[in-house]
Amino acid sequence: MLHTTLAQMAITALIVALLPLSMVWISKDVDKYRKLVWISVFLTFDLIVFGAFTRLTDSGLGCPDWPGCYGLANPFLAHEEIRAAEALMPTGPVTMVKAWIEMIHRYLAMGIGILIMAMMAVSWYRWKKGRDSGAGRAGYEPGYPTALFLFVCLQGAFGAWTVTLKLQPVIVTMHLLLGMGLLAMLAWLGGRQDQALRPMAAVGTPRTGLPGLRRLAVASGLVLLVQLFLGGWVSTNYATLACTEFPLCGGKLVPEMDFEHGFHLWRELGKTAAGHYLPFSALTAVHWVHRNFALVVVLVLGWTVARAWRFAPLRRIARGIAIVLVLQALTGVATIYLNFPLTIAVLHNAGAAALVLLLTMLNYRAKFLADAPAPH
Repeated sequence: MLHTTLAQMAITALIVALLPLSMVWISKDVDKYRKLVWISVFLTFDLIVFGAFTRLTDSGLGCPDWPGCYGLANPFLAHEEIRAAEALMPTGPVTMVKAWIEMIHRYLAMGIGILIMAMMAVSWYRWKKGRDSGAGRAGYEPGYPTALFLFVCLQGAFGAWTVTLKLQPVIVTMHLLLGMGLLAMLAWLGGRQDQALRPMAAVGTPRTGLPGLRRLAVASGLVLLVQLFLGGWVSTNYATLACTEFPLCGGKLVPEMDFEHGFHLWRELGKTAAGHYLPFSALTAVHWVHRNFALVVVLVLGWTVARAWRFAPLRRIARGIAIVLVLQALTGVATIYLNFPLTIAVLHNAGAAALVLLLTMLNYRAKFLADAPAPH
């Protein structure tokens, strides 16, 4: 790839990042760093949703190379190559619309990367300035933003491998999980900045039950992580319509399933590890496990919500988790009954991201309340 192409892409990514950075700069917030963190949370949520749209519209290979499009900075410049590929295979993965969807997704990801770099630079600057002056520097410890930067680099690598390995299911699924992980890490940092600016009052909060709630909240996060993997595995293997009825599948509670091929991780899209076409029973197994594990998610997160409701500072987040959990169940069933409409499928992915965000906030606040000194 030419250096001019890389320079053009870098300039475009900077332009994408300039709008949120300008919003932070002109805002009247007392803590602009906190504003930057929460804008990054918002845009990362949007990126996950748009990533789902990219995947569900089969646009992941809209530009079949990385980081550019046919070695160029955008589909405008690669117009001839895209049109030639589209003429050769009109229903294939490369079209002008799909190329733009894919490149918009990449540029949004690059923009978020720049925001995280800015976050890291500000934290190091303020931390060093506070250390040199002897003033307090709480809330600007640079270790966490630096870890975020390394994490987003790893996420970018998986984004590249998603394209170069031609949508290999395990790579695409890991790309999704890392995106959710980035959202959780940013939300945790946002909670830390909220606490630094406006400490959450722990006075009057009952102490009994908090350690148990913390453990339950962590367990809920692990259960949700498993379900995110299963959901990503369904999506990346195109197994959403392997079962077209609910609660039965193929007219049975337990249909014929091939777990060995369905859950063999390292293989090409639509193929077994031996290179044969993936049997339908393998897709059924993938779908059926995700569907039934959803019941575990509802039970564990529902119990967590019920326990969190006892604590006034956690009640609002608990209510949010309960609402999103119900909507997730509804959109999941609607996806099956309505024959996989794009809008509902994207909303189902958005609901998963919302659960990650809310559960992270619940974990942070439960940790703070449990660690706060007991009132005398």
